[in-house]
Amino acid sequence: MSKSLPADSVGLVEPRKLHIDEPLPLDCGKRLDSYDFVYETYGELNADASNALLICHALSGDHHAAGYHHPDDAKPGWWDKCVGPGKPIDTNRFFVVCPSNLGGYKGSTGPGSINPETGRHYGPDFPVVTVRDWVRSQNVLRERLGIPYWAAVAGGSLGGMQVMQWAIDFPELIRHAVVIAAAPKLSAQNIAFNEIARQAIVTDPEFHGGRYYEHGVVPRRGLMLARMLGHITYLSDEAMRAKFGRDLRAGRINYGFDVEFQVESYLRYQGQSFVDRFDANTYLLMTKALDYFDPAADFGDDLAKAFARATARFLVVSFTSDWRFSPARSREIVDALVDAGKAVSYAEIEAEVGHDDFLLTMPHYVRTLGGYLDRVAREAER
Repeated sequence: MSKSLPADSVGLVEPRKLHIDEPLPLDCGKRLDSYDFVYETYGELNADASNALLICHALSGDHHAAGYHHPDDAKPGWWDKCVGPGKPIDTNRFFVVCPSNLGGYKGSTGPGSINPETGRHYGPDFPVVTVRDWVRSQNVLRERLGIPYWAAVAGGSLGGMQVMQWAIDFPELIRHAVVIAAAPKLSAQNIAFNEIARQAIVTDPEFHGGRYYEHGVVPRRGLMLARMLGHITYLSDEAMRAKFGRDLRAGRINYGFDVEFQVESYLRYQGQSFVDRFDANTYLLMTKALDYFDPAADFGDDLAKAFARATARFLVVSFTSDWRFSPARSREIVDALVDAGKAVSYAEIEAEVGHDDFLLTMPHYVRTLGGYLDRVAREAER
C-alpha cells in the first residue's frame, strides 16, 4: 500500500522537458546549438504572471526540489523542507520553477547526453560551463514559459552564486534576490578541495578519460572519494563530534584498516550512495563552475561595481557553523551591496550542522526566509 503524503507537500510531481533549438554561446568560446532542459514547477502562475520564483540548485542538486515522483519514494525533493504549501517558499502563493542545470545528469543536456554531431556520448567533449552560462540558459527557459520577470530568484551555495549572477546580468528581470550560504568567489582553500576531488575522479582506472559510458563502467572509487571529501566540508566539527564522536562500530579497536569508527562507516555509505545517483563528468563540471565564479573580475575586482546595475532587493543569509562558505564571505556580499547603494537585508543564523544548514529548518532561518518571502508574495498579489 502506498503511503499517504504529508499535507504540506506539493504532492506528486512530474518533471517536464523543453527542447531548445537556438544556439547558446558559452563563456569558454564554444556553443551548444541545441539542448534540453528538464525542470519541475509547483504552484500556479497568477493572472499577470507576477508570482514566479526561480530556484537555482547547488552542486549535487537537480530539478527535483520538492514533492514526490512516486507515493513510495523514500525521500522528497532536495529542498522539500522549505518548498510547499505554507512553507517559506509557499506554493499557495508562488509559481516555483526549478531546472536542472546544463552539464547535469538527470535529463538536461550534459556529458551523459548524446552529442548530435558524433552520435556518441558527449563525455569529456561537453563544454565547460559557468554560472553565467547557466543564468543565460535559465533566461531562455523563462522566455519559453512566458514569465515576464522573476518575483524572486533563490538558491543556496552554488545556487546563491547563480542568484547573484542573475541580479548582475539581468537586473530588469529579477525583483528580489535570495542568496543563502554563498560567497562572492571561492577561496584558495575551497578551490584546493575541489581539485583534490577532481583528481580522485580522473585518476580512477575506470574513468577512461571521461568516456566510461562507452566502456559500461563508472569510476566508482574516484567519485566515492570525491563525495567523502566534499561531505566532510559540508559538516561542522561540532556536528560530526555530536553525531559520531569517536564511537567504534564494533565497540572495540581491531587494529586494522577496515571500518572501525562510526564516522568512517558513515562517510563510506555517503560515498557509495552518491555513486549510484550522480555522474562523475558532471561533478568535474560543477566544481569548475564553482572555481570560476568571480563576478567582480570583470569590474576591476570591485564587487560593488559588479552590483552597480542590480535593481533587485537582496536577502543574504549565512550560518555560524558553515566554515566552507563562512558568514564572513556573506558579509563581503552585503558590504559590496551597501557600497553600491543597494537594498539588502542580512541574517546570520545560529546553527550547528555546517554548510548543509541551508537545507534544514531551524526556527530563526524559517522565520527569516518566510518573512522575507511573505513580503515578496504580497507585492505579487497587489
